[in-house]
Amino acid sequence: MKALVLTGGSGVRLRPFTYSTPKQLIPLANKPVLEHVVAHLRELGATEVCLLTGDWAEVIETAMGDGSRFGVRLTYLRQDQPRGLAHAVRTARPFLGDDDFLMYLGDNILADATGAVAAAVGEFRARRPAAGLLVQKVADPRAYGVAELDPDGAVLRLVEKPPHPRTDLAVVGLYYFTAAVHAATDAISPSARGELEITDAVQWLIDRGEQVVARRYSGFWKDVGRADDVLQCNRRLLGELRTDVRGEVDPASELRGQVVIEAGARVVRSLIEGPAIIGAGTLIEDSRVGPGTSIGRDCVVRGTHLADSVVLQGAHICTPRGLRGSVVGRFATVGPGEQGDPGHRLVIGDHASVEMTAA
Repeated sequence: MKALVLTGGSGVRLRPFTYSTPKQLIPLANKPVLEHVVAHLRELGATEVCLLTGDWAEVIETAMGDGSRFGVRLTYLRQDQPRGLAHAVRTARPFLGDDDFLMYLGDNILADATGAVAAAVGEFRARRPAAGLLVQKVADPRAYGVAELDPDGAVLRLVEKPPHPRTDLAVVGLYYFTAAVHAATDAISPSARGELEITDAVQWLIDRGEQVVARRYSGFWKDVGRADDVLQCNRRLLGELRTDVRGEVDPASELRGQVVIEAGARVVRSLIEGPAIIGAGTLIEDSRVGPGTSIGRDCVVRGTHLADSVVLQGAHICTPRGLRGSVVGRFATVGPGEQGDPGHRLVIGDHASVEMTAA
């Protein structure tokens, strides 16, 4: 089966990180978002995957390669600028041909612990509706495509970001399509915001009597649009870890719960509370780390307490004040500072330097 992954978003809400890296490559549990997406698609049966890129095309292709390490074949196409999800389908037509395909938003995480997504996709593949959607109840549906369903799950109406939603069912960032969608994307016009909306394309199918069905999904679903979303996704994915210690842990240190210590990492006189992951080549010394923390490779964490945080490659953190709920960019430096209350929160970008002192 084929899959189309959209990776062209600019990530404005995640600046300063997205000045130097696309949000789709931000690590969660020490793997880029796109690795989690592609791995999930492989579980769903996709073996040919197209990554539709934008300004970060070369960076994404370098990071993801040909797909062989994920068990898929990756193809890359470039969209000159984001013009809506339906325009993305138009752009990818050379790859898609007339095959059925999954479309996955490349900044979304669906942690399918119960197999609900796989079951829905299996049903779509067996029944082959023109379009298959996943929907989930949300508190404020105004920011989403909103679906109205009949009791059997047929989609009656689909509206993009309605000011007065008629239901609370938001469309999740994973779609199933047959080749019928191409006539729809060719037929629609740009919306009021100047984009070719996939919701308009699906509504075009509904209006012409094509079968469009939806299945409710109640599992974890989040896009990594903000720092808080990154932390929430990181916590969720860390919860799936199994303990694996390949690095060095000295006798004065203690590991509790689900902890991964990658090869080449060293833990010295420290406590690591899972779920947590320590990247290759990283030194943890005289510190307490976790739970809910991922630390990338080649970092130094010394004399501090980290919890519920994401630390990217090459960062140095040496502050007795401690950090909680923080995102620390690549090669950033935090510390030194005078002793104070723990629990400070930081979101600092790549190569930044922050000194924390007593008030």
